[in-house]
Amino acid sequence: MDKDNGMSGMVPLAVGDSAVELYWMDTGQLEDETLYARAYWSLSRVRREKVDSFLYRKDKKLSLGAGLLLRQGLAARGIDEREAVLAYGVHGKPCLAEYPDIHFNLSHSGGMAIAVFADAAVGCDIELVERADMALAEKFFSKKEYQYLAGFSDERQQDEAFYRLWTLKESFVKAAGVGLTLPLSAFEIEISANESAAVCQNVDTAAYAFGEYRFGRYCAAVCLRGNEVV
Repeated sequence: MDKDNGMSGMVPLAVGDSAVELYWMDTGQLEDETLYARAYWSLSRVRREKVDSFLYRKDKKLSLGAGLLLRQGLAARGIDEREAVLAYGVHGKPCLAEYPDIHFNLSHSGGMAIAVFADAAVGCDIELVERADMALAEKFFSKKEYQYLAGFSDERQQDEAFYRLWTLKESFVKAAGVGLTLPLSAFEIEISANESAAVCQNVDTAAYAFGEYRFGRYCAAVCLRGNEVV
């Protein structure tokens, strides 16, 4: 599972002026009981407990997949996941206590898991594109974001736009390290005429850059925290 076998791999992603490693896995391969067990026991006790905390098999596979991607990304940096010491920020974002210059983030949805590694604070999100929930968008998105979505007459395009905004917003919240303390309507994703994304926010004075990737019916977003804007 450490090689690109059509069900997992690594994609180098340019985000702003930086390079991010985006690891991905289709967790459907973990349906095999032997493979599942081997993967489970390859991880640290802390990560196994994380897998065990989920009730349903689908969620266990997603958590296990995310753990395997974390292991793979750490191994590429000469770190054994079973020996890595995780610490957590004020709002629960995990980090490596002994390696403050290595930044990572995990996400999963449907049957896909992703992990990103970068040299600066980073956040990621992946979502299975389904029908856009416009009631949810009206409640949790900014007014301009909702108007942007409502402007699509084509349902498929609206669905794509909804989940694109959702992943961009979630990735920003995670990169900023504010967790659920920041309402999704408290900042705004701006999509320019050339379809590039930016964020308008008052969380801090840092510059943020986005990267995006598609995995079939899934869309993923990565947000990287840059330098303070003077």
